[in-house]
Amino acid sequence: MTEWYPVMLKVEGRKCVVFGGGAVAERKIDGLLQAKADVYIVSPQATPTLQSWAEAGRLQFTQREAVQEDLEGAVLVFAATDRLEINNWIAELARKSGIPVNIADAGEQGDFLTPAVVRRGGLVLTASASGAGPAMAARIIRELSEQYGPEYQEHIETIRTIRAVVKDEVLDLAERRDLLQAAVTAEALEEWRSAAWLQDKEKLLARLRQRVNDRKGK
Repeated sequence: MTEWYPVMLKVEGRKCVVFGGGAVAERKIDGLLQAKADVYIVSPQATPTLQSWAEAGRLQFTQREAVQEDLEGAVLVFAATDRLEINNWIAELARKSGIPVNIADAGEQGDFLTPAVVRRGGLVLTASASGAGPAMAARIIRELSEQYGPEYQEHIETIRTIRAVVKDEVLDLAERRDLLQAAVTAEALEEWRSAAWLQDKEKLLARLRQRVNDRKGK
């Protein structure tokens, strides 16, 4: 079995090319658009949704078969046509150019996998079955989406604010770690939702230190 190294990629404003215009390509492109990638699609045909995205200027659609020049400047390539030989040819070209490639319906033959995803603002939860099939990953993501609801978008922004304060005001690295761990307990997250004083740095730090002491039994 192939062993994978999980990683989050920053693709905002960077060229990602998807070959194929069907439902699989649409799913790949949806994720790329959410990550604000500069998306190019090359395919003789495309789903109505993909066509509407192209008409809205969300992606660039070239309606023809793939050619080698389509890969120029790309940071990621997705071979998602309905023809295995074309996907393999695209993958070969991408590898020769040093571009990581994802091969639809043949995950382990590609250089990276695209996991199932649920987004809650800055919180991104992913699950992958390492190419064994998307059904298990999709089930796990459904369960995670129920456990981590829309309120986590607010939680993430609050923790971003708290982390900035702690980094600016606390020099000791061990204390920083303790304060930030105390900030993300379930009880703390509920408190922050109703706290009108989060912008008061002194009060916030005092409350965090109190939470740390409470956790340590002081």
